[in-house]
Amino acid sequence: MTMHTRPLGSTGPQVSALALGCMGMSALYGEADRAESIATIHAALDAGVNLLDTGDFYAMGHNEMLIGEALRTAPAAHREQALVSVKFGALRGPEGSWLGYDGRPAAVKNFAAYSLQRLGVDHIDVYRIARVDPDVPIEETVGAIKELVEQGYVRHIGLSEASVDNIRRAAATAPITDLQVEYSLITRDIEREVLPATRELGIAVTAYGVLSRGLISGHFTRDRQLGAGDFRAHSPRFQGENLQHNLDLVEALRKIADEKGVSVAQIAIAWVLSRGSQHNDDIVPLIGARTRERLSESLGALDVTLDAAELAAIEEAVPADAAAGTRYPAVQMASLGTEQ
Repeated sequence: MTMHTRPLGSTGPQVSALALGCMGMSALYGEADRAESIATIHAALDAGVNLLDTGDFYAMGHNEMLIGEALRTAPAAHREQALVSVKFGALRGPEGSWLGYDGRPAAVKNFAAYSLQRLGVDHIDVYRIARVDPDVPIEETVGAIKELVEQGYVRHIGLSEASVDNIRRAAATAPITDLQVEYSLITRDIEREVLPATRELGIAVTAYGVLSRGLISGHFTRDRQLGAGDFRAHSPRFQGENLQHNLDLVEALRKIADEKGVSVAQIAIAWVLSRGSQHNDDIVPLIGARTRERLSESLGALDVTLDAAELAAIEEAVPADAAAGTRYPAVQMASLGTEQ
């Protein structure tokens, strides 16, 4: 495996072809092993992965502190190469409830101050609001991040799950490096309007959910027991007949993977990589590996090249809009600008 790099949009830094999404090490997918999580971050850095993604609301700051510890204990060369992307703005209650989003300029700067402390860094490489606050114009939110850039506390500005209108308005306010958004074989909504807009504006896509939270990893089974705190226990795509339908899609994909001698996860990640390869490598998949074993499997996707016949076979096995169920429960779907 050779780690290639690509620019994060027309104004961003050079990043590894795959990035590490760290959320699952702290929240939403059940218990995680802290020592293994740190070892996985170290292994990713050692392999040349230089972009780590987190959110200040992942287990109410736990994930940022975990990354901070991993960076402090990593070899100096790895620590210096690491870039950290942070989402902010999601409001949480002490029992873990979700209370909305806050994109007011004063809140933006307050969130940043706490993130800098928890991460143990003097700047955040890419900073973005997790969901656009419907009560605050995007120009005000992005304008506040722009001030943090001017003050040296932030290097680059990103967006997350923003509508085309908000993407354009944000880009008119300040340079935007990337849009973070869910994108996978079974989540392709951005291809209609969002992806053409980001490409027009020179904005990269950092794609999360490339394995649809494990659903299309090839490792998820119908009889898997999920705890109440696991997001998937409440996700429509993991329920009843929806789950069976979606796992049938995985089995169709598995036949193609087996013929190529790779895993289902590797072919799913390679497909996402292929979608950016014809456009200046403008898509960077975020791999949500929580263990070194899963990280190693995911990195193997970098050596998987899909030819035209294989891509056509994948499209036939898993057509666009083939998934059963929405990617979030209805109340959360309402906050996704990319779905509007």
